[in-house]
Amino acid sequence: MNGYKDYYSILGVSKDASQKEIRDAYRRLARKYHPDANPGNKEAEEKFKEITEAYEVLSNPEKRKEYDEGRMFAGAGGRGFDFAGFRPGYRTYTFTGDLGDLGGLGDLFDLFSGFGAATGRRREARKGRDIHAEVTISFEDAINGVTVPLTISGRAVCSTCGGSGSRPGTLPKTCPTCGGRGTVSHDQGLFAFSRPCPACGGRGTVIENPCPTCGGTGAVDRVRTVKVKIPAGVKDGSKVRFAGKGEAGPLGGAPGDLYVTVHVKPHKYFKRSDGDILLDLPLTFPEAALGTTVEIPTINGRVKLKIPAGTSDGKKFRLRGKGAPRPKGGGRGDMIVTAHVVVPQRLTPKEKELIKQLKELERENPRAFLEE
Repeated sequence: MNGYKDYYSILGVSKDASQKEIRDAYRRLARKYHPDANPGNKEAEEKFKEITEAYEVLSNPEKRKEYDEGRMFAGAGGRGFDFAGFRPGYRTYTFTGDLGDLGGLGDLFDLFSGFGAATGRRREARKGRDIHAEVTISFEDAINGVTVPLTISGRAVCSTCGGSGSRPGTLPKTCPTCGGRGTVSHDQGLFAFSRPCPACGGRGTVIENPCPTCGGTGAVDRVRTVKVKIPAGVKDGSKVRFAGKGEAGPLGGAPGDLYVTVHVKPHKYFKRSDGDILLDLPLTFPEAALGTTVEIPTINGRVKLKIPAGTSDGKKFRLRGKGAPRPKGGGRGDMIVTAHVVVPQRLTPKEKELIKQLKELERENPRAFLEE
């Protein structure tokens, strides 16, 4: 051990910080010091490793408890030694350091007993890359949901070898260097360190007869069409994730994901506010004054709406359950109809005469409050 590191100070949080506060602090610092954002900056790289080490401990309730109780100390190079597993008579220690970045920079090393026995784990096959695409749908399809075909390009499973990377009729062989374990060990005095096998890259197998189509990678570049189901109630600009629809992983690795950004075309008279659908309804002066029943469109057909006598401009009517689906809370929003009294722009002599007569009969002054 080369001393104690204050992980709380490294992340800039208090010792009683919540998991959310720890996570938010880590994300903020990781974005600032990530190697991709600071190419060639060794100081930023070391800072990034330091905050990743701190987060690896404080984000794990068990490790955080051991750290707070003084059972875990920081070692050189951003690595932690956990003595919780120590038993008298057994020189067994667990190496808990993380030399990786946000997506797994580098490999984790396991520290084993003083007898030099290394039992390394085989590395999991790498996941394929994510694919990002965009689609434009109508307002109605956004409300009701729709399945659309999407043409995407990228790495797909090789149809010749089925993703194995081996020539048809052959199979990958157990790696002779690591014996299929995926790791090789190196004795360092009392301890043995294991690292990914350099011959097979940690997979535990090697390909002796590569597939002629993909050259042993298990994937090929291909344009393909996939059907994606856009959920009901999706909003303009929403990003929908489709697990496993991305690029194929190398040598049988899990495929990546497909992220589709949805654009919704404007409607000619409907608008949207969260789960509610909005409609402006024009009314003539006689309709607003005397009342009427009008037929209006909704997203699921036409309905009749009763307009009471004396309806003023801007009055709102709420139609329960006639809005958009609420994906998170369940149910549907409402439809909000706003009345707008339309003043005629061109009047015939007869209409003008009738309006003058109406004016003479007026008993209310709508501006009386301004004269007080």
